[in-house]
Amino acid sequence: MKRFFAPNIDRTGRLVRGLMGVALLVGALFTYDQSVWLAVLLAAAGVFGLFEAFRGWCLARACGIKTKL
Repeated sequence: MKRFFAPNIDRTGRLVRGLMGVALLVGALFTYDQSVWLAVLLAAAGVFGLFEAFRGWCLARACGIKTKL
C-alpha cells in the first residue's frame, strides 16, 4: 500500500493539480446558491486536487493510467 501512495508526479504536474483544485473550490463558491449538491461535489474534487498537489501523487498514475502532465 505504501508504494501505491508514493509520489509519482513532478513539479509541473503538482502545479497543474494545485491550480485545478483552487479553480474547483472557486467554482464551488459560485455555484453554492444555485445547487448545494453541485457545490459540495466541486469542493470535494477541489480538496482532492489540492491533496494530490501537496502529496505529489496522482490517482490516475497510481492506477497505471499514463497522463501527459
